[in-house]
Amino acid sequence: MDRGSEGAVSRAGGLYALVCVLPRAVTISVGRLGEVAFPAGWYVYVGSARGPGGLAARVGRHLRRAKRVRWHVDSLLAWAEVREVWGKAGDAPGECAWAAALAQAPGARRWPPGFGASDCRCPGHLVAFPGAPGAEPFRALGAERLWP
Repeated sequence: MDRGSEGAVSRAGGLYALVCVLPRAVTISVGRLGEVAFPAGWYVYVGSARGPGGLAARVGRHLRRAKRVRWHVDSLLAWAEVREVWGKAGDAPGECAWAAALAQAPGARRWPPGFGASDCRCPGHLVAFPGAPGAEPFRALGAERLWP
């Protein structure tokens, strides 16, 4: 799947995780969270795709550079580069559970508090990692690599 295309990603709904690298520290305006300082490094954003076009449409949107800022992650993606996308088709809710599981990895932490969690009460759906997270945390969640 090229950046901006939907390729063979499922059109069913499901969960996804964007593995991103932020090459340098930046301060970003993130909706109601306000100005947030993001250290350079690796981040994983967990989201769900329940609308028309499912995972394919949502992942395709996130991979496009030109888009209107709608969600917290859009603000981050203006500065960060998506390196991988992992996902799992299905109807079960699980964004909060996936983020919690990823935050248990050694050295991982949710940053900033509340990121991507406007519609729930969990600590957030963005997890900062001390290095590239690798495949194991996603395979443990039953996810498959969707892109590249």
